[in-house]
Amino acid sequence: MENTSLNIASTLSQLIVAATGMLVMLADAIVRRGNKAWLGWLALLGLVAALAWTALRGLGAPAFDGMLAADGLSAGFALLLLGAAALSVLLSMDYLRREGLEPGPYYALILFATTGALIMAAAADLIAVFIGLEVLSISLYVLAAYAKGEAASREAGLKYLLLGAFASAFLLYGIALLYGATGSTRLVAMGQALRQAGAAADPLLWGGVALLAVGLGFKLALVPFHGWAPDVYQGAPTSVTAYMSVVSKAGAFAALVRLALVVLGPVQPLVSTLLAILAVLTVTVGNIVALVQDDVKRLLAYSSIAQAGYVLVAVVAGSQLGAAAVLFYLAGYVFTNLGAFAVVVAWQKKGEAGMPSANLAGLGFRRPWLAAGLTLCLLSLSGIPLTAGFVGKFYLFGAAVEAGWVWLAIVAVLNSVVSAFYYLHLVVLMYMREPAAEPEGRPGWPLGVALTLCVAGVLVLGVMPGPALDWARQALALVL
Repeated sequence: MENTSLNIASTLSQLIVAATGMLVMLADAIVRRGNKAWLGWLALLGLVAALAWTALRGLGAPAFDGMLAADGLSAGFALLLLGAAALSVLLSMDYLRREGLEPGPYYALILFATTGALIMAAAADLIAVFIGLEVLSISLYVLAAYAKGEAASREAGLKYLLLGAFASAFLLYGIALLYGATGSTRLVAMGQALRQAGAAADPLLWGGVALLAVGLGFKLALVPFHGWAPDVYQGAPTSVTAYMSVVSKAGAFAALVRLALVVLGPVQPLVSTLLAILAVLTVTVGNIVALVQDDVKRLLAYSSIAQAGYVLVAVVAGSQLGAAAVLFYLAGYVFTNLGAFAVVVAWQKKGEAGMPSANLAGLGFRRPWLAAGLTLCLLSLSGIPLTAGFVGKFYLFGAAVEAGWVWLAIVAVLNSVVSAFYYLHLVVLMYMREPAAEPEGRPGWPLGVALTLCVAGVLVLGVMPGPALDWARQALALVL
């Protein structure tokens, strides 16, 4: 009889996060009065516990009859996702208090969304990929519209829901076609079927790959599936935008990397060509349109689109080095992007959905530490040396060159030069313009801790990248 062991220990991090989400909901329902800000600390405690378990346990046996893996890839991305969620909770505490938003349902949704991303990172079956994606997406639909008193937030949630539903349908239909082409939804079995049958010309296979690319491309905001991102990023509560920009992308890239390594190896040349086209479109459109944005959240949305294109450059390589570069770059991106959004949360005026770039004028004189933190994060996003972004891009593009995609690396480097214009424009505003009106109140210490951790992460990964990259390579080597 086939082994149907659940192997709960291998999925304990997902279970801890989900259980903490239910506990937050229960506590919110029981304690009806008083300040409920402590629910954020309860959510943070659950995330730290799951992070500690993942770091200490290491690898394990597959769980749920092999549907969820417990290998280096799942462990590496789990650490990344849990750390990003914990930082997001820290920077959300001040924002929720300032905007008067209910903390209980918010933190519960953050935890459930993180659970979905963790399932995607560990998914060894396309059904598990779909379940994880839906748990993540449904939570984000509600979070995007969480500021229900604001029309922009309601609009962002509705747009995300409608377009996300179409993307989910494409993904599910793609899974059905891949099952028809290979006879299984298990990733390892699908890869073996492709190697044995040489099914490169099978129309079911390529139809399934194309539809799967649409579903994951939407979640990653790849061009031409990016139309939702600027409006949703701008309209959603800023703390939600910060969380969405890192956790959603990391979970989707984890699933994409596993698909590329385990399933699509036999047909890698054609798949890599398709991904290379998407990468060129994504980095080019993201950077060019970002040049004309005058809202910081909208600018960071197009920046996030371009950053996804850079990561896709390493996925195109289809190698162990490329996969390790993806994991390393996303780790740096988590610190960099959350650090930038932490400053936006601190400086944004109450009740505003967006944040005009002009509001940053003179920030270097009014809040030197905030300005210094944002400057470092912007330099990292543009790929300036001694930052995590520079080292990450070096390895991303190096993986592409090693795999023979020299022209793709050149296009990505040229786009990095273009991106420096709009990142440095914000730096100029902070240090070379007359101070703008200062928002009421001062950021609390949880936000300061989150920003400090992000700045430290950007610097450590930029100055001493060796240990982190070696760890990423060892983790990914076990998957291959």
